[in-house]
Amino acid sequence: MSEVDQENFDGATDKMSVDMSEGRNDGRTRPRRRRKVSFLTLNKIDHVDYKDTAMLLKFVSERGKILPSRQTGNTAKQQRMISNAIKSAREMALLPFVVSEAVDTGPRRRSMGDDRGDRGDRGDRGDRNDRGDKGSKNDSSE
Repeated sequence: MSEVDQENFDGATDKMSVDMSEGRNDGRTRPRRRRKVSFLTLNKIDHVDYKDTAMLLKFVSERGKILPSRQTGNTAKQQRMISNAIKSAREMALLPFVVSEAVDTGPRRRSMGDDRGDRGDRGDRGDRNDRGDKGSKNDSSE
């Protein structure tokens, strides 16, 4: 092997070894992501009231779902208080269970087993009673 081929070969193996160890922690630490601070913690709220719908709406998505704590920054205890308050407010009809004004997000996806495709125009299907040999056994046409 020539020197140029040797250099290319060594470079390829070095690159391959880097690619192989991408998922490993080679002693380098990644900068930690800063944890979100909860709205409740910032405003020093100890108790969540189900009648305070303005505050509860901050913890509900636009579709009416309760937001997860990783999105809001709530602690587990705060998240339980929020979810119980939202559920109580829904029972008292202060908050909707489901938002009725759904925004059109594009074409709907079909489930995995639903491969009907485009059926197109089926045209005139003729007389539904005349099914040939698939007719019922009590055929009184004779």
